[in-house]
Amino acid sequence: MRTLSLLTIIAALLSGCGAPRGTIVNTPVNADRLPADLFINIAVRDYGTIKVKFHTQDAPKNVTNVANLAIKGFYNGLTFHRIIPGFVVQGGDPVGDGTGGPGYDVNAEIKRKHLKGSMAMARTGDHVNPERRSSGSQFYLCLDALPQLDAGGYTVIGDLVEGMDVLERLSQVRTAPGDRPVEPVVMEKVTVTTK
Repeated sequence: MRTLSLLTIIAALLSGCGAPRGTIVNTPVNADRLPADLFINIAVRDYGTIKVKFHTQDAPKNVTNVANLAIKGFYNGLTFHRIIPGFVVQGGDPVGDGTGGPGYDVNAEIKRKHLKGSMAMARTGDHVNPERRSSGSQFYLCLDALPQLDAGGYTVIGDLVEGMDVLERLSQVRTAPGDRPVEPVVMEKVTVTTK
């Protein structure tokens, strides 16, 4: 009986491992009424979970867009298609090669610096995008402080609060030409939470 109770307790504890903590947001968020504490949780298959606290005050339109895509399940099953050690891990492209998105872009909100662990929106180059509008869905996570990107005009939407070890393991994935991982690195489940 005592063994059964111990096994039940262990099973209960383990069932929560890897699950996002806090209240999961299931309804769309609005840029005008974003909670101050809003997080995106990216469960990466075989690697673990990355948790980012959104900058709701500095990038409300971009945060709202990414949060609502995540709430709708847009990112579930997509890959990190570009990994450059010491630079970035990039994902959020439904095509999987850096050319896809939801069919729209988002106004730039360039206010924050690129720190180690920052999450920012990818975008097309200035020659075709002089307004520096953000991709509708593609984002990257910084593997180091990247001041060269601050000058380049990219919208930083959040900073990593958990999972730096996961991000560092991702940076060591074997890649092929074009910085594409040899084996797919899959965002298994992406959720938005208030804690």
